Order: sequence, then structure tokens, then C-alpha cells
Amino acid sequence: MKKIIVSGITTLALLTGIVGGIGAGNSVQAAQTTLKFKDVPSTHWAATAINSAVEQGYLKGYTDGTFKPSSPVTKAEMASILSRLSDQPNTPNPATNNFTDIPEWAKSGVSTAIQKGFINPANYKGTLDAKASLKRGEMAVWLTQGLATVDSDYKQALDDVKNTVVPAKEYFTGNLAASDKNAVAVAMGTGLMSVGSDKQFGTDRTTTRAEVAVLIARYANVAKAKPVDFKGLNELRQVGLTGTNLNVITSVFKKTAEFKVPLGNRTYEDVTDDFSKIRNKDIITDTNHADLKVLNWIIVDSSVSNNERSIYYPVFVDEGVRLQSGRYFSFVEFGLNIKSSSMSQLQAGGLLNSATFNPLLSPQSKAFLSYDVPKISDFIEKRVFIIETPVYWADGLLHSKQSPPRAVTLQTKEGPIFSVSYTP
Repeated sequence: MKKIIVSGITTLALLTGIVGGIGAGNSVQAAQTTLKFKDVPSTHWAATAINSAVEQGYLKGYTDGTFKPSSPVTKAEMASILSRLSDQPNTPNPATNNFTDIPEWAKSGVSTAIQKGFINPANYKGTLDAKASLKRGEMAVWLTQGLATVDSDYKQALDDVKNTVVPAKEYFTGNLAASDKNAVAVAMGTGLMSVGSDKQFGTDRTTTRAEVAVLIARYANVAKAKPVDFKGLNELRQVGLTGTNLNVITSVFKKTAEFKVPLGNRTYEDVTDDFSKIRNKDIITDTNHADLKVLNWIIVDSSVSNNERSIYYPVFVDEGVRLQSGRYFSFVEFGLNIKSSSMSQLQAGGLLNSATFNPLLSPQSKAFLSYDVPKISDFIEKRVFIIETPVYWADGLLHSKQSPPRAVTLQTKEGPIFSVSYTP
């Protein structure tokens, strides 16, 4: 596999948090470099990346001595920039540049960007809209398609995250287009891109010249790494494939031993530790007030260091909140089909006798509320449900050091039983 190398850009500028308009979080620390442009002081969040990108010939300044870091980049410009990544491999069977709206100066660059796998003409209807500003959603698509050309496992990752939970406000509010979702997930999972201070990924926001300079550097680093090197991407893939990130967060929960599972008229062959077997299936409940399905199950370990945190930590948990040793946050997306016209919130809580899967309450953290995640209060009035088929997130706890250990068990109506227990 060829590796993409952009020299002269420090690792700090490539991998430190989220920067400027690319996302909220830790800013890239601008290096004390020689001032090249009068509108890019050494304190600018992207100064190092901008100066390096110019030195490498990916971007240029203007004759008046400015760089215009906040100006948007057009699709034709970005295609030309990506075409200059000389170590990016070509696709085995590159498509033909059949776009009819490419300006003469950009035709070669667009053709090369297609050959390198960044742009797929099949996703368009004959025109690229080349002079339009490139939006962040399309940027994510281009960059992740490029990664898929570098390593086939990135291509597999794009498929694996199809049904994942994307930690961006647009996902939770239903405004993340299916055409962008997989690319946004992989871009976030690898740290290429992230949400802004408003928790939005901003698929419809334009990409600035400063952001492009940083993205080029980040892309180089991600392309040199393997997909499995990114914990966030591993979580997103597992949630997409199975409905939970449990096995990425911790390895101490295993299939419950036979004598500890209440089987009823089932056999131990029905027991599984594969959450995908019960995802979106009707679960046997303790009462008959509603049918219940578990759509997704997110685990967050608050005891680990910042760089080991779950990619879902910022969505559900406020900064500084820590549970006692041996406890994990358990966040569950439930889908109910209510049978009674007056089912109460308390009755919802009685559907499952589980501290881990508890439909009673939604998280109340500031983080959770800032992402506009669907919550139980969206569907009740005076503690009674007003919607027949609510889908919302609830919180609970997963214990690893209970004495005696208790199995976490969900039994479906159609057969499979999910059951795991703490196994040190």
C-alpha cells in the first residue's frame, strides 16, 4: 500500500483535537513560523498548516499578500488540490471525467482527482457544479472515498457504519442525509472532521481555505494509519454492525454461563453474546403495557483518560462526571409500541426489570440536551405517553463488579436470548 506523505506539517497540527471551522474542541497550536501572509498571523489557529500547504504547493496566496483563510473553496479548486497528492494511489479502474461544466484550467485536476478515487462521477448527473463552494458533507465523501482507495478496509468501514449512531446533532434530529451519513461517520471516527460548538457536523456549510489546509495534513496522517488504529471508528463500525460498542469499550463481559441464565422453555443454544441477534427484535417484557425493541446500546466508561474516551462521551456525559470504579454508563435507544391509551412513564419503567436497560428516564446531562437527542419527555404529558410509537434514549448503569455478579439478559419473543456477565 502506498502511503501519502505531506512533509513539513507537524504532528501537532495534524492530530490535535478539532480546529476552527472544522469542529469544536482543542485548537491546533499555531507554530511560531515566519509570517507569510498579512491576514494569517502566527496566532491563527491554522497558521502552521496554511504555511506548510503553501510551501508544498497545494495552495497559493494572492498578489496583495493575503491568503484569505476564511474564503470558501470551490469544488474545482478542491479537486485540483487533491490531484496534487502525488503519493495517493490511483483506483484500479478509474471512471471517465464526463463532467460538462469544468472550467478549462481545472479539467486536468478533476480528471486526476477522479483517478485517485476522491470523486466518483457516478454520484453526479453529468455536472459537478464545479464553481460552487464545496460543502462539508461532500468534502467528507471525497476524503473518505480517497481513503477507500488507499486501503480496502476503509471501504469496508464505509459499509459497516451504514446503521451506526453518528455523534452529531443532525443524526439525532433526522437531518443527516443518507448520502452523507457513512462518509460523515468515517470522517468523524478517524478524526478527519468533527462537530462544531453547536454540535452540528454542518454538512451544508462551506469549506474554507484554512480548513482545507488542515484537512490535507490530517488526511495524510489518517491515510498512513490502519482503520483499526482509530478507537472511534471501531466503535462506529461495531454499533453499525451489532447495535452496541460494548466489546470496544470493555472486554470483561462474556456470554453468561448456562446455569446462570433463566431459560424457561428455551435451551442454552438460544443464548448469545452477539447483540445483533436481538437488535430491533421484540423483547419479552415484565408487563403487557407495550411492545419494546432495543435499537442501540451505547456504553461509556468515564474512568479512562481523555484520549481513550468513547466517541459517544461528548453526546451523553458532561465533562468531569465520573462513576465509581466498576460502573459504566448505559445509554439505550428504545422503540415502544404502546398498547394502552394511558400508559404512564412509570409503567414504561416497569417493562424491564433491569438497571442496564431501563426505559424510565432519559439522560439529563447538558451534553445530551445540547445534541437534541430524542428523550422520553418529548412524548409525554403529565407523565402519560401521548405518542403510540415513541423512540427515545434512556440511561442506566452497567456494573462489572457486583457481588454476586448479575447477568445482563434480554430475551426476544422469537427465540434468541442475549445474556452477558462480568467475567474477570
